[in-house]
Amino acid sequence: MAETIVPERPEGADELEKSGFEGIIKALHDSTDPLVRQYAAYLLGKAKSPQAIQPLILALGDFNKSVREQATFALSTIGKAAVEPLSEAMKEPKWETRYRAAEALGRIADEKAVRPLIQGLRDNRDHVRYMAAKGLRELGDSDAIEPMIILLRDENRFVRMMAARALGALGGEKVRKALVAARENERDEKVIEAMDLALK
Repeated sequence: MAETIVPERPEGADELEKSGFEGIIKALHDSTDPLVRQYAAYLLGKAKSPQAIQPLILALGDFNKSVREQATFALSTIGKAAVEPLSEAMKEPKWETRYRAAEALGRIADEKAVRPLIQGLRDNRDHVRYMAAKGLRELGDSDAIEPMIILLRDENRFVRMMAARALGALGGEKVRKALVAARENERDEKVIEAMDLALK
């Protein structure tokens, strides 16, 4: 579900708001103040303009976590128009960009996000696999079952936990059998707990 977090107003916020669309984009890319970049991302999301999509996708790779987070919220606010560009962003070299793109796709929860999120389950970065699984849990598409079952053997406990939760939301006999089998070999108590909840 799309949501908006209103960030702290930086010094010069009034001028930024009056600078127009191009001025806000320039601030998002060029300002050395992360508060300004974060606020610029917020303003672009508030505008809900498709023209803001590419600048915001670039901001998903910002070195500041708060800016990346705000860009994610902004893109999810823009909604369906951002799905295809975000799907392309799932191929970016920076894992932070892929992670935030997966988060935004999950928040938008459009059926066209299923395929790129399934591909994200095979990402070499565990953060991205986790967020892709979380997004697919929201979408509830049965195409995710097979690749999600594989994640029950992931090296990262948090990925395994999220896969169990996502599979529990999808349900079905195939899911139940996979969870039971994975539980027999699982040694992490938190993961077992997640599997037990998924089996209820």
